[in-house]
Amino acid sequence: MTETADDLSAPLGQDKPRRKRRLRLPFTAMQLLAAVLGLFLATFAGFAIFNKDPLGGEPMSRLAINEPKPTDKDDKPASGPGKETQQETKEAPKPAAPGEQKTITMIDGSTGARRDVVIGGGDTADKGEAASAPPSVMAGINPKLLEKSRYGMIPVVADGLKPFNVYAADADRAKAAKMPVVAIVIGGLGVGAAKTVDAIMKLPPAVTLAFTPYGTDPGKLAERARAQRHEIFLQIPMEPYDFPDNDPGPQTLLTSLSPDQNMDRLHWHLSRMQGYAGLTNFMGARFIATEPAMQPIIREASKRGLGFFDDGSSPRSIAPQAAANQAMPFGKGDIAIDVVPTPTEIDRALNKLESTARERGVAVGTASALPVSIERISAWTKTLADRGILLVPLTTAMLKSKSS
Repeated sequence: MTETADDLSAPLGQDKPRRKRRLRLPFTAMQLLAAVLGLFLATFAGFAIFNKDPLGGEPMSRLAINEPKPTDKDDKPASGPGKETQQETKEAPKPAAPGEQKTITMIDGSTGARRDVVIGGGDTADKGEAASAPPSVMAGINPKLLEKSRYGMIPVVADGLKPFNVYAADADRAKAAKMPVVAIVIGGLGVGAAKTVDAIMKLPPAVTLAFTPYGTDPGKLAERARAQRHEIFLQIPMEPYDFPDNDPGPQTLLTSLSPDQNMDRLHWHLSRMQGYAGLTNFMGARFIATEPAMQPIIREASKRGLGFFDDGSSPRSIAPQAAANQAMPFGKGDIAIDVVPTPTEIDRALNKLESTARERGVAVGTASALPVSIERISAWTKTLADRGILLVPLTTAMLKSKSS
């Protein structure tokens, strides 16, 4: 028996090793697979190297937008069963109506820098900007006594008529000349509709109401006050000694501003409402005591036919002499009624006001629209005539002071 060379060389006692058979793909199939893989790698590498897309690698989405075909304005969009028609409508922006928007120049109180602000034509800016569209003219206002400013209508003398005389409340001045009189001025109105309405409705018409230029629409509340036969004054915010820690509000008149700048601010305040007989200070202990700042304001008030009431809070006020130089109606507060806002202290202040009227013939008290103040003043005025004292509007007290 013949053995092959492999059989002879195999170790004794062991089986011959079995050869493993390998599965081989045809040569042409392997070449094709390698070519496909090589082409894919070459394409990817080329795209990564030569593509200059700055957003490469970022997530992307594609939307198909079908632009409507231009049609004549008289054409109607096609519609019918089984068809959905989408129509895009673009409206051109509407031009602002006259008076809807307005650009004003605001003056920074500390630096005097000016900046233009667009007001109107939308929601009103917050109170800190104190910017809103010019208010409409109130009912019962003589149009001849108004002139247009860049902020709105402000008072003026016309045909020999002065706002002080035209808008003063009715009073028996002949009777007032013969007996002691008291006037009461309630200030801080216009901001806070509830307290303002309480003062208007619960106090007798002879009580004078002073409105600040702030609030959403102080003119409407002032109009309501006039409808109830109250005369009204306009409070002008002025610089106190501790400004800006104690800030009366936007557009405050400041001693650091030039006369022209303060005049510009004054005109803004004057435009907030109409129908007032005069002006009065709102705070302002420093301003009202500073002659170069205060004199132009008094002259402007006199030129426009207004009176001026000094609330008496500054013992150094130059307003009395400045008003006398202009021969304009002037009054000064004698007693602050609700410095201590309790019924007992308010009653004590009212009794003091009554005593002052008996001594001088005329006395003026000032108060705020606190509920307790309104309640005590209302009760006091009901019995005042029985004690020989006449309650009169502020303008009547001012004229009596001037004549006495």
